[in-house]
Amino acid sequence: MKFFLLISLLFSQFSFAQEQTITLTGSSTIAPLAMEIGKRFEKLHPGIKVDVQTGGSSRGIKDAREGTADIGMVSRSLNPDEQDLKFFTMAKDGVSVILHKDNSVKVLSTDQVIKIYKGEIKNWKEVGGRDAPITVVNKAEGRSTLELFLHFFKLKNSEIKASVVIGDNAQGIKTVAGNPNAIGYVSIGTAEAAIVEKNPIKLISMNGIEATTASVKNSTFPISRVLNLVTKTQPKGSIKEFIEFSVSNKINDLIIEQFFVPIH
Repeated sequence: MKFFLLISLLFSQFSFAQEQTITLTGSSTIAPLAMEIGKRFEKLHPGIKVDVQTGGSSRGIKDAREGTADIGMVSRSLNPDEQDLKFFTMAKDGVSVILHKDNSVKVLSTDQVIKIYKGEIKNWKEVGGRDAPITVVNKAEGRSTLELFLHFFKLKNSEIKASVVIGDNAQGIKTVAGNPNAIGYVSIGTAEAAIVEKNPIKLISMNGIEATTASVKNSTFPISRVLNLVTKTQPKGSIKEFIEFSVSNKINDLIIEQFFVPIH
């Protein structure tokens, strides 16, 4: 009996020692996709667990660089001062403005969006909508969606007169879906998925181009981006295997299910 218990204990310790966790942190846009990839990877590699945490692309960069995460998730191209990191592109996405589906406004010009976010246009009737104050929803610092929005509209974050500041895309969608007078901006892929799930929001065209995955795919949509995984050094072992799996055509079905655009 003692022998059996000893063998069982040694076996359990051996099994525990064989388990490994791959930690990803960063972009809330990439996180749902990374979770699905992780589930599939775990089935192929029973001794490995994939742990996905959000916090924004800036966190992904910081954690990968400091070694507190194995992999960073970054939903944009790397900046010049980030080129020391290794990056691996998974998919493409776009960013666009969203309104509540009951908002009668169907189109906004670039100038109108700028003026709304700077507080120069404060009522929907000024852009052809109902007589109601505009609730401006902005993204928190450290979010790549914010960086892309500011860059495209040539705005500084200090110029934005926000009514509400949110973190991830899900919060943005929830806020706009719950307020007929709100305006926000999120990942096109995440918004399309939310619309399929019956969330009462709608995407607004930019420069006359419809905000759709198809427009991102054919490169006509003006605000598009790449979805990257980043590491501090050239990945090895199971981390390398996970990244190679994540950027292969083996997960294209998962990318499409998340309303992103495969690159293979």
